[in-house]
Amino acid sequence: MRLYRVRPGGRWFHPAVQRLGAGMSLAVALTLSGLLTPALGWVGELNAGWFAFGAYALLCTLVGAVSRPSSAPLVGLSGWLFFNGFAVHRYAALGWAGRADLLRLGVLTAVALCVALPGSLPRRKIRTATVPLADLPVNDRC
Repeated sequence: MRLYRVRPGGRWFHPAVQRLGAGMSLAVALTLSGLLTPALGWVGELNAGWFAFGAYALLCTLVGAVSRPSSAPLVGLSGWLFFNGFAVHRYAALGWAGRADLLRLGVLTAVALCVALPGSLPRRKIRTATVPLADLPVNDRC
């Protein structure tokens, strides 16, 4: 049996979705970032340009959509680690450039957070009435 919930004020019923926790979101984000890096290298876009940053932002968006809001900083950090280590500074060498890296880290975290927040809105349950056993007719009792 599948239980359904509805958003407050909404008309459409949505199944209750379980979101990934912080540890699992980090594992998924690191794995997908590790797969995205060679793909960008194969395309020839593994540089500090807008295409690579947009690809990592899209990755953070996809992982943030299935994660809890509390895991958004970890998802943004994993995207920043791979972008900074392989696109900005080659050969997995991390470097901190001050405001530029703070802005990149903030954008990747904000993207993951903005996508994760609507899934954490409070939902109300569909209430069902329970009928006491004494009120049922004699033929319907088990």
